[in-house]
Formats: sequence, structure tokens, C-alpha cells
Amino acid sequence: MTPIRLIAAALALTAAAAAQAQTTVKDAWVRGTVAQQKATGLFAQITSAQGGKLVAVRSAVAGVAEIHEMSMDGNVMKMRALSGGLELPAGKAVELKPGGYHVMLLDLKQPLKEGDSVPVTLVVEGKDGKQETIELKAPVKALKTPAGESHKH
Repeated sequence: MTPIRLIAAALALTAAAAAQAQTTVKDAWVRGTVAQQKATGLFAQITSAQGGKLVAVRSAVAGVAEIHEMSMDGNVMKMRALSGGLELPAGKAVELKPGGYHVMLLDLKQPLKEGDSVPVTLVVEGKDGKQETIELKAPVKALKTPAGESHKH
């Protein structure tokens, strides 16, 4: 095969892989922990081009990873696992953030400090039932600093 054909074949494979990637994840991060803390959250923006559902999460740093929703009922904060997954409407970003939808990383195997990188696998099921696996390396942000904020006093 000529070098030009090899390049064309590689580009075609890259385009095919990109066309199959139906879900994008932006601004993923994990909140840092303190020494004995056994749980933390993963936050990000997830967009599914065709629509689907976030159905599973895994991470080597946690014994358990769950999709959660936090809500307020009057003055009471309620958090619950979404056992049926999180709906991802077609073309609309779903924000995983403190105080809303998020991923809980439970039974942590070690403390997570700012500057660490956490491997996370997301599994999204499309409307057609096909599953897409997304591998992330989410940076750990300081325990006291929400994403994108710097405190000025």
C-alpha cells in the first residue's frame, strides 16, 4: 500500500471512530478528599448527540461508583442513587454538579489530592440499546474550591 493510501485509510478509520462517538464529556473533575474520607463526587458536562442514558460508572480508585441526584425537600437535603440511570436528552448538555446530578465514588482506596488524575469509565446506552464506553482521566480539584471558581476575599 502506498503512503498516501495508508494515510487515507488511517483518516477513514479516525473519521469512523469519531462518527461512532455519540457522547462527549467536558470539564470533568473530581473533588479532593481528606485523609480518612471514603467518598467524593465526579462532576462534568455530558452531551449525547442522539440521546440516551448514563447507565454505569466505574473507577479503579473506588470500590463503588454510583449515579446520584441531590435535591432539597424544604430544608432537607436528599441524595439518592439513580438505579435506572440518568437520561441524556439528544443534543442537550446534562450537567453533573455539586447540588444536582453527580457521580459518587464510594469506598475510596486512597485519598485524592489536588493534581491527581482519576480514571473513570462511563457507560452510555443509546436509544438503539447499543452501549458506548467513555474513558476519562478526571483531574482532582482542591477540596474547598468548586470547579472554575477562585475565591477572592
